[in-house]
Amino acid sequence: MSWSVWAEEIPAQTVLAMPEGLAKATTNFLRALALEVGGAIDLGRQPPGDPMDDTGLRYSLEVRGEPVLLEYVIARQEQQIRIAVLVWMH
Repeated sequence: MSWSVWAEEIPAQTVLAMPEGLAKATTNFLRALALEVGGAIDLGRQPPGDPMDDTGLRYSLEVRGEPVLLEYVIARQEQQIRIAVLVWMH
């Protein structure tokens, strides 16, 4: 089973409010991030982003080349990252 991404309601609404090109770039980034996070965890490495706490489950990072910041939470049992916060700086 591969890793997936799931967005909370407000982050999902933020993506839907973006211009089409930015929404597509952000969505593609999130899909790739899920695979990157899963690969890092499977290899025992730190996932991408800056740790938000000492649990190793919540991280923040920016979407490269786009005006978007996000926070995600790792749900290991479900092999999923959950987008808890997504900020579009427009």
